Amino acid sequence: MTLDIEDLSKQDAGPVSSSSQLSVTLQSSASRKGRSKQEQLEGLDPESKVPGTQSIWVKTFGCAHNVSDSEYMMGQLQAYGYKLVPESEKDAAQLWLINSCTVKSPSQSAMATIISAGKAAGKPLLVAGCVPQGDRKAAELKGLSLLGVGAIDRVVEAVEATLAGQQLLLLGRRKLPDLDLPKVRKNRHVEIVPLSTGCLGACTYCKTKHARGHLGSYRPEAIVKRVAAAAADPLVREVWLSSEDTGAYGRDIGSSIGELLQRCVAVLPADGRTMLRLGMTNPPFILEHLEAVAEVLRHPCVFSYLHVPVQSGSDAVLLGMNREYTVAEFRRVADTLLEGVPGLELATDIIAGFPGETAEDWQGTMDLVGQYRFAHCHISQFYPRPGTPAARMKRVPTQVVKERSRQLTKLTDGFSSSCEGLVGSVQRCWVTDVASDGYKLTAHTKNYTQVLLDALPGLLGCVVEVEVVAASRWSVSGRLLRVLFSPAVGGPVQLSSLSGAAAEHEPDAERHCEEL
Repeated sequence: MTLDIEDLSKQDAGPVSSSSQLSVTLQSSASRKGRSKQEQLEGLDPESKVPGTQSIWVKTFGCAHNVSDSEYMMGQLQAYGYKLVPESEKDAAQLWLINSCTVKSPSQSAMATIISAGKAAGKPLLVAGCVPQGDRKAAELKGLSLLGVGAIDRVVEAVEATLAGQQLLLLGRRKLPDLDLPKVRKNRHVEIVPLSTGCLGACTYCKTKHARGHLGSYRPEAIVKRVAAAAADPLVREVWLSSEDTGAYGRDIGSSIGELLQRCVAVLPADGRTMLRLGMTNPPFILEHLEAVAEVLRHPCVFSYLHVPVQSGSDAVLLGMNREYTVAEFRRVADTLLEGVPGLELATDIIAGFPGETAEDWQGTMDLVGQYRFAHCHISQFYPRPGTPAARMKRVPTQVVKERSRQLTKLTDGFSSSCEGLVGSVQRCWVTDVASDGYKLTAHTKNYTQVLLDALPGLLGCVVEVEVVAASRWSVSGRLLRVLFSPAVGGPVQLSSLSGAAAEHEPDAERHCEEL
């Protein structure tokens, strides 16, 4: 039997108001005549297993917003009594919850691989996130329980039904999930706070808009309350403000990103033990807030780092992408911020081989990247996402796309690293994670340069002072000088005091989510 619970309103974008009534429909293979909704729901659990006692493996793909959604779902499941298990124990888990990403084909393909493995192992599967929300008829989702991005506050209901052998579809457009829901952080030293869902753009290549819909912003009061709660937690070193487009925040509710940032900074600890990180912003809507954003990025409790995707250095290509800005406008964003924020690290994205891109267009992109020498330049080869306007456009030959991607990669790999200028300097850093090698610890400087440190017991979650002793293309190595703040004692400690007594504050080295 399939239970299909959806919002029957014609609205397909943005959240409905909290006072709106949610219309639901229940569909099943059996006749619904004469049966009430309550009577249908009462048949969800034919097994004798007690709900809330099973183990669940959660796999997350995609952006920080997706990670936050998973954290909220895990928080609710744990609060209800379910046991959350790491990837190393997934074979013993009684249900797999897969939070999907639709931005790129590789992430959706990886999701399909996990679904196939789960089916082969006989696991009950619940697929959440942007793939089912944006394309519920995708072949790999057939017969599975699906949970949309606006229904994460109903994850317990979805899990119970799936464990009981039912297929439950919760894909309706609903109000924004409450920011006060229980949460289990993937990294207990990093709090991700969603600012909004959806965006105001209509990029011709983007599939995410199909899932996240039109811009729906949280009220500033709710966001500031969540930031303040995270900052009061002695374990939290970084608070990420996440959104599909942070620059557009608040335009639907009469607020703005500048106003919000000022209010968030005001609730951060004055001693600097907790840092704020501003999420990705597209150029069009950040243009009117440049001075306000630059002021906040200069604040000692805010990382001097910003991700602003340009995608192309050609106005003709940007028009085909429907990006709603020109190269000159992107330059104004970059120039204003780089001039107004000392030491700012600016990251960007490039799509190589968008349909219609000529050799001249591509040279414009190469010239732009060569001028700004971005600290991080994420390069993607164009690949059509089903259902998007760009998928119907005439494509650039595959070999040309690959060659352009190689050219830009070679260019960026040849940039001298900004990390080299840090060697010999003393930096204040926030230690938040285990490095990819599983041995070193990862910290970040004020401009979010990655610092690798020896893994002393009790060092995770600390604010430290280090001497930079070596640099590579993407990170530096540091020698620990002082511990300025330890979550174990709530203040500074002597190096000799670091011990296993503080290890209870450290997260597992294993990563439970994957950024793609």
